[in-house]
Amino acid sequence: MSGQARGNITIDVEECKGCGLCVESCPPKCLELAPELSSYGVHPARYTGHDCTGCGICFYCCPEPGAIIVYRLAPPPKAVASQVQSGGEHAPTV
Repeated sequence: MSGQARGNITIDVEECKGCGLCVESCPPKCLELAPELSSYGVHPARYTGHDCTGCGICFYCCPEPGAIIVYRLAPPPKAVASQVQSGGEHAPTV
């Protein structure tokens, strides 16, 4: 799934235990396990930086409270169509 991201994820690597549940449950597959080890000796999850839908499934399946925070981004404003019609002047009064 590609396109403009509708969400953002932050992962606290000191809280993440590297279980991979969030990576497996992510529908757009925008999470991965980092190749480097954390200070606890595990491969923590990390956000790839794109394709997040803001669904929050990773947050709900994570067994460690506070390890994942999901931010749902506001949609871009829709363009407002111009309401000017032809002959925008009022008819002259008599």
